Amino acid sequence: MSRILPPITVNINQWAENMRRYLGRALDQLGFKETYSSASENGVMLWDNALGYPVVSKNGEWRQVVLEDGQYAGGVTTDQTAASINTAYALTYTSSIADGIANGTPASRLVFEEAGQYMVSFSAQIASTSSSTVNFWFWPRVNGTDVTGSTMKNALHSNGSVLVVSRSAIFEFSAGDYLEAMWAVDSTSGFLDATAATAFAPAAPASTIAITRLHG
Repeated sequence: MSRILPPITVNINQWAENMRRYLGRALDQLGFKETYSSASENGVMLWDNALGYPVVSKNGEWRQVVLEDGQYAGGVTTDQTAASINTAYALTYTSSIADGIANGTPASRLVFEEAGQYMVSFSAQIASTSSSTVNFWFWPRVNGTDVTGSTMKNALHSNGSVLVVSRSAIFEFSAGDYLEAMWAVDSTSGFLDATAATAFAPAAPASTIAITRLHG
């Protein structure tokens, strides 16, 4: 929106009406961030048209004001089994919310449209049909690389055992990065259990993931 004031005219009443209309528009809209816009004073908010979001000046720099976009919620609603032991498999989620994060190719990849810090919350319902100990591993993989020091390990020790494991962590992503949730098990008796609904309780997914953008 142009921030040029209406020029003064001979007809002062007409100029006042033009000014009233201008202020009615200007007060409802942010000014555009230009190349000459200065962040030297804290608290100035502008619209960055090139990047498509508002920014505010803080400590001499323009900081993004995070909008609602950047959310994902998904679940795995069928049992997940491992064809081979001690082998990494990626989980594929079906989204119930997808705003700025979407399933890519392959669909196990969750692709981020915008850079920023994101809170990722993961859960899995593990089960076993063995009376022996069965070990499970879960970890995130970003852009095809396992995240160092991120693995969760748990074990079941009896036939029919079921347990939910979960963790939340903050990740830094660039635009176009993708995240995968990986898992492995040391016995094919272990699997991720999607429990059917009962007369008194809804179904339980084999795994869930929820992602929320914290800031840019």
